[in-house]
Amino acid sequence: MWQKLQESKVFAFAGLFTSFGTLICCAIPGALVLLGFGATVAGMVSEFPQLIWLSEHKEIVFGVSFGMLALSYASQKYAEKLSCPIDKKQDCEKTRSWSKRLLLLTGIINIIGATYAFVLPRLL
Repeated sequence: MWQKLQESKVFAFAGLFTSFGTLICCAIPGALVLLGFGATVAGMVSEFPQLIWLSEHKEIVFGVSFGMLALSYASQKYAEKLSCPIDKKQDCEKTRSWSKRLLLLTGIINIIGATYAFVLPRLL
């Protein structure tokens, strides 16, 4: 049972890291260009050419990220139904609390990234 709760935490962290991928690919460069820091973005792209691939394949990046979030959410809902072991009750409750916060944070990050990647280019 404790193992299932730990898996929930692992999925939450995986969702967080894939969400940061969406920020790196689309939201941060888009925000910098919007604020007039195009030279900074050019410097980032020359230093990290992988950003171009991420930007060209943003549908895949966001698809994987939202898939990981869905998996994290399903894992968290499953873990909520499990009872905490008595000897590790405090750790279990702390893990559940952090997993919920991470899921919310990654969802917000993904929405911001999707807004910069798909909505703002059509509006501007």
